[in-house]
Amino acid sequence: MSGHNKWASIKHKKAIADGKRGKVFTKLIRELTVAAREGGGNPDTNARLRGLIVNAKAANMPSDNIERAIKKGTGELEGVSYEEVLYEGYGPAGVAILVQCLTDNKNRTAAEVRSAFTKGGGSMAGAGSVAWIFEKKGIIIVPKNKTSEDQLMDLVISAGAEDLSPSDEVFEVTTQPQDFHPVKEALDKAKIEVKSADVTMIPKNQVPVSASDARSVLGLIETLEEMDDVQNVYANFDIPDEVMKEIS
Repeated sequence: MSGHNKWASIKHKKAIADGKRGKVFTKLIRELTVAAREGGGNPDTNARLRGLIVNAKAANMPSDNIERAIKKGTGELEGVSYEEVLYEGYGPAGVAILVQCLTDNKNRTAAEVRSAFTKGGGSMAGAGSVAWIFEKKGIIIVPKNKTSEDQLMDLVISAGAEDLSPSDEVFEVTTQPQDFHPVKEALDKAKIEVKSADVTMIPKNQVPVSASDARSVLGLIETLEEMDDVQNVYANFDIPDEVMKEIS
C-alpha cells in the first residue's frame, strides 16, 4: 500500500485504542453538514452524502446524530456554517503535506495549522505548491481472507474499478472518484466484506523517509489530524514497512 494508506491503517487502530470516537464524530458531523448543504439531504441523489452516511454508520454514530447533521446542512435546523479550506506545506525530510479543513473561522485555523507545521519541523507553502503532487482516487480495502483475487478482479473491474493490487493481508481496489460508489455498491451486493472505503488524495510520487525522520513526519501528521478543524491530512512519505510496524 502507499505510505498514506499504511498510515491510515495505523491511525484507525490508534483512534480505537485511544478512545477518540468523539473527535471522529465531530469531524463526520461537519462533513455531513457540508455535504447536505452543497448537494441536498437526499443520499439517493447526493453521492458524497451517501458515502459519508456509510462511514458514519461504520463508526457506530447514532442515527439521530446523522439526521441532525443533515438537517443542519439543509437548513431545517440551525447550525454553524463551515467553509472548506485547503492548506499546503512541507514536513521533515521534504514530505509534501495537504491539510483539508472545515472551519467557521479561517484566520484561527490558518494560525493553528501554521503553528503545527513550525513546531513539527515543517513549513507552510503557497497555494498550488503541493496540491499538484496529489490526485483524487477512490480506495477500497478488502481483506484477502474474504474473497479470491480472481473473483474480486472480475467483480470490481466490471463495476468500473481502475486497478486491483494485492498487499500483505488485503487487496487494494483503486477507482476514479465517479466510479467509487458503483464499485462499493457492487461489493456490498456481493456481500464481500470491506475493511475501509474512501475517496482520498493519492500522491503521484513519494519521498523516501529514513527511520530517524519517520517519527517526526508521522508526529506532525498526527498533530494536524487531531486539530478540530482538520478533516484529512494527505502526505507523500515512503516509510519502510518495518519502521511503520515498529511505530504502530
